[in-house]
Amino acid sequence: MTAPFEIVDGTPNYNLYVAGQWTRSLRNELTDSMNPATGELFARVQQAGKTETERAIAAAHQSYRAWAAMPVSERETVFFRAADVLAAKAKEIIEVLVAESGSVAGKAGFEVGYCFDLLRTAASEMRRSPGETMPTTAPGQFGFTIRQPLGVIAGIAPFNAPFLLAMKKVVLALAAGNGFVLKPSELTPVTGLKIAEVFDEAGLPPGLLSVIPGPASEIGATIFADPRVRMITFTGSTQTGRHLAVEAAKTLKRFTLEMGGKSPLIVLGDADVDYAVKAAAFGIFFHQGQVCMANSRILVEEPIFDAFCERFVAVAKSLKVGDPREHDTVIGPLIRGTQCAVIDGHVEDAVSKGARLLCGATHKDQYYWPTVLSGITPDMRIFHEESFGPVTSIIKIRNHEEALEIANATDYGLSSGVITNDMQKALDLAFGLDAGMVHLNDCTVSDEPHVPFGGVKNSGYGREGGRFSMEEMTELKWITMQRGQRAFPI
Repeated sequence: MTAPFEIVDGTPNYNLYVAGQWTRSLRNELTDSMNPATGELFARVQQAGKTETERAIAAAHQSYRAWAAMPVSERETVFFRAADVLAAKAKEIIEVLVAESGSVAGKAGFEVGYCFDLLRTAASEMRRSPGETMPTTAPGQFGFTIRQPLGVIAGIAPFNAPFLLAMKKVVLALAAGNGFVLKPSELTPVTGLKIAEVFDEAGLPPGLLSVIPGPASEIGATIFADPRVRMITFTGSTQTGRHLAVEAAKTLKRFTLEMGGKSPLIVLGDADVDYAVKAAAFGIFFHQGQVCMANSRILVEEPIFDAFCERFVAVAKSLKVGDPREHDTVIGPLIRGTQCAVIDGHVEDAVSKGARLLCGATHKDQYYWPTVLSGITPDMRIFHEESFGPVTSIIKIRNHEEALEIANATDYGLSSGVITNDMQKALDLAFGLDAGMVHLNDCTVSDEPHVPFGGVKNSGYGREGGRFSMEEMTELKWITMQRGQRAFPI
């Protein structure tokens, strides 16, 4: 079987990509992938199990050494070809992202463009294998370090940016000389399989990459039990990440975790209010707020608090909610209709404890309207818990010292933003915030292919991006060289 999918009764039926081949699963089971905007069937996808997972691991283990030993010029050529394939398939992949994940076209286009840059960034990183020489105390001896691939890495990708976040794991693991087994989100399996299409058409040597949609429990159990899998890289909820960290520790697998957030955006009194409103709106309403680094808490200094609230609510009310296929839609559907109940619970709890609802708190099917609250206090669930939807809380602060105290009063620590023209206060906050990333005069949503993306506390462990991923995904080895014969004491 050589085709990624077949059309059956008008619906694409996608195959697995195992060890460089498109194939059905042994039990030939399919699951439905639904369009969250319409509730209609989008595709059917083969489901991998233990057998396919073991085949994928074995193939990656068998293939990675030859790949790592290949001249860098040949490996980077594969990545350049992959970038060309991606460019040719961009429209197709954007359409899949819109239909399967509910992304609006602009967000889907951003994912594809990011991955184009990512492939070229990773190709350049292959020519950098950071090591160093170092003196030793033994006469005539010197030492140096090299980095070598771990071997087989398994990745578990989320639904919210399913192409970008899965591709980041795959590309940088391969760039570091590893083989890779990808389990895409059960909600966006076709998007993950498009990554396999890109590398298959680019001529990646067979065996290095497998993409195996399927039940998390069965695939995960097989991955964690296999000693050939040296590392797990995960993006998703904090609850799941904690569980994976425990399982990885049992067999001493490495892991990187990029998990949830309750990211603060601090707006001080000297800020340009209109600019701050635009930044804050993008930071929470991008992709319906289904972004781990969304600024779900906006801390505004007292002198501009009322003006900020008024203008921010006006923007929130102006955003079009609807079909992501329509060019002017800003707020598309949530990936699951059940998330509406989660958001409702947060809003109702806050209002019952004294918060003020400024707009929103309405939903229909899987669409939730932009929602803004004020008067939030630490006894409210929404102060601490991630809503993962288009809802934010505006909190009044007296000064930047109080802002820092409130911003850090959370178990999360992913991203943060500060808008001010006072450089001293900006730097004080940047150094003091408990966050893996701080963006000055910007919102909390930002990423680049080459930066160290990641958080602290319950938001994550390790860093992803460029050489930082490649350091996580390689083993550091110390080598010494004796010039002449060493004098031994015995």
